Amino acid sequence: MNSFLLLSIFATVIAGKSPRLKFVVHERSRFHFRTPENYLSMFHQDGSDTLYVGGRAKIYVLNFTDRGVRDLQIPAASDQTAIDTCKAKAAPLELECDNFITVLQKVNDTFIVCGTNAGSPRCWMLVNDTVLTDVQGNGQIGSASDISPAYPSQKSISLPTDGSLYSAMSSVGGHAGSIRRTFGPQKLLKSENVWLLNPQFAGAAVIPSAEKYKEEVYVFFSEFNKTAKVDEEPFRARIGRVCTGDEGGIRSLLPESWTTFLKARVMCGAGNTQQQYNNMKQAVVLTAQDKRAGVLYGLFSNAWGRTVICAYSIEDIDQAFSNSKLKGYSSPLTGNRPGMCVSKSHSIPENQYIKNLGVIRYNPEIEDVIRPVGVAPLDLPTDDQITHTVADIVLAVNEEHYSVLYLGTEQGKVLKALHTSDEVFIISQYSLFHNEGPVLNMAIDSQKGHLYVGTAMEVQRLQLADCGRYGDTCRECILSRDPYCGWDKARRKCIVTPPGYNATTGTIIQNLDQSNSSICGEAAALKQRRTSPKEVLVQSNTTVFLPCPVHSFHATYRWEKDNCNKNYPCLFSGDFCVLGPVVSTPLREGVFRCMATEDGFKVEVISFRLVNDGRLLSASLGSTVGPSLLLAVATLWLH
Repeated sequence: MNSFLLLSIFATVIAGKSPRLKFVVHERSRFHFRTPENYLSMFHQDGSDTLYVGGRAKIYVLNFTDRGVRDLQIPAASDQTAIDTCKAKAAPLELECDNFITVLQKVNDTFIVCGTNAGSPRCWMLVNDTVLTDVQGNGQIGSASDISPAYPSQKSISLPTDGSLYSAMSSVGGHAGSIRRTFGPQKLLKSENVWLLNPQFAGAAVIPSAEKYKEEVYVFFSEFNKTAKVDEEPFRARIGRVCTGDEGGIRSLLPESWTTFLKARVMCGAGNTQQQYNNMKQAVVLTAQDKRAGVLYGLFSNAWGRTVICAYSIEDIDQAFSNSKLKGYSSPLTGNRPGMCVSKSHSIPENQYIKNLGVIRYNPEIEDVIRPVGVAPLDLPTDDQITHTVADIVLAVNEEHYSVLYLGTEQGKVLKALHTSDEVFIISQYSLFHNEGPVLNMAIDSQKGHLYVGTAMEVQRLQLADCGRYGDTCRECILSRDPYCGWDKARRKCIVTPPGYNATTGTIIQNLDQSNSSICGEAAALKQRRTSPKEVLVQSNTTVFLPCPVHSFHATYRWEKDNCNKNYPCLFSGDFCVLGPVVSTPLREGVFRCMATEDGFKVEVISFRLVNDGRLLSASLGSTVGPSLLLAVATLWLH
């Protein structure tokens, strides 16, 4: 059989932007569901080892340790009356006629749990992590149907802040969709129906401010585009914004509604081209404490289901809401702008206040369009769809803050990515699960340094800073470009940068803005490195394929023979760089060395010494295995 044809059968070429490193991780800190949980809600408090997971008719209280997971399961079944009514009404799916836990949130000391209750939403309090009781206490609470959807396929968002709970309910069927304050001591408020056009909510975040009255809640969603042409998508992505100090309007105008609601269009695509991603699926915000600065990461999809991530400056968004004209309103905006957060101590003339309410009632959208940093989506791998994302902000050795994204995929993998001002660098890819399936939810604990990842079959905990995986040399540590990790020159080890690290007196080095390990000064030692060749006996009429394990997927791999300068290319098969026989490279006796070049340094990965034992395979056996000593056989020498 022709060698090129044989190679083409099992060889795949790595194309496009890829993670630098790939790890298969099966930690002991994992929990398996007895039956699949296709809808997962999660709650995790920073600094805790407990993860709360909402599933079908139960709440899982999972306590993680390095040795494993202890679980407590709290039953939360639907009312039988609700189930019967649900089936009679013909739910979107009959399996949705159950109590799916959709909201798990702590508001001060009150742990609120809400579920679909078979199409008749209901809320409880979780007491002592063991008992569900009816909601009660000092705060007021709105209708459960304003907090939890009736069915799990209806997306909802909940966000606690400053003793109140903010809820956003997506449009479905006869439900128009709304943004509300649903629990807490402040007045319960809602959005006007005309402000939202069949919204589908993607996330919410608190935007802090040193002045408390200026604190805001941003809500992210897509809504129906009623002006879309035939060749346009019927969605537009939006940011909605309300002030946390909003107490509603006057009896005659917006008495139970927001008086500070504004919304803006969000673009995610390459400039003004037609290639836009208009359906926002999820949103994550990173902000510094008490500062109106930070970054929004939005997960978007297009009509063909492809997913991308766009990044936005919180400062740019804030400026747009503060200064933009209002769409459809041509009169000058004098005095206090409509929609601005105002302290109760500030007196606004009554006629001005009433005028502002009227403007907001009919013109809540600003003219300015929010565009991504760098104009286009982040440069991420495109061979797998992103299903969920979380992010962390890390203080590096140079005392600069860096964003780290964790991207869950359709195949159950997690990508770890560094986002700098210039680029996105894919640090690593983690394969976590025995049963391949989409990542449904994730929670991040910046304080203790853990990432919780859930699929329909299991939940696993992963270390945010797993510096030991990168290798035992300065070069390997630096090239990882992981903000959590640095090379300790004194201990000669890749370590987690400790809290409060003093860069002036410390011995830890990093290089995050580019792939450059020159600060290690190891060039001479690397070029001299050699491996001990593994001897392979080869029969005369047998074709051999030599495997080289790929460690860094950003390196260039070549083969050399007998220390000659001539290089031989290889093809990729999974995580191996394979050398097979071609006309110019007969794999006969000699030493073959696999060399990896990255960051200007060449490292020998593995070597083989082929020895001809002078024998021939029999004709019958040769016709079966003679064409190749396949990759699976050759890898025996790697262990």
